[in-house]
Amino acid sequence: MDKKIISTNRKAFHDYIILDKYTAGIVLMGTEIKSIRLGTVNLKDSFAKIEDNEVFLYGMHISPYTHGNRYNHKPDRVRKLLLNKREILKIQDKVKKDSVTIVPLELFLSKGFAKLEIGLAKGKKIYDKREAITKKTQERDMARLMKR
Repeated sequence: MDKKIISTNRKAFHDYIILDKYTAGIVLMGTEIKSIRLGTVNLKDSFAKIEDNEVFLYGMHISPYTHGNRYNHKPDRVRKLLLNKREILKIQDKVKKDSVTIVPLELFLSKGFAKLEIGLAKGKKIYDKREAITKKTQERDMARLMKR
């Protein structure tokens, strides 16, 4: 699959346990896709909500396009995500039952179209975060020793 990663939400992998992943399209304006291609995107504090059987993305910051004129977009506007109806219903069911959050994980370009990988995530506890950090440092140390 030909995909160019534009932005990843590292904070999501640190703060949440990712249970499920879905790929969604995004409804964008012309200057937004140009700005995305330049890589001026921030997924850090963004999240998705389901309203009226449609998924909307809040808080994704796409910087205004430098060569855009008065038709430039608002950087923090709400954007609609494109998913199948079955997928939306499945996600909605899991959000209600398991009390999970819909978090964007990765923004990438596939065949010229901007796609967003979203994940159903459950919040980590403080001890889980500490455990993950120690595990990561141990793996790094082992890799360093194996390299020698």
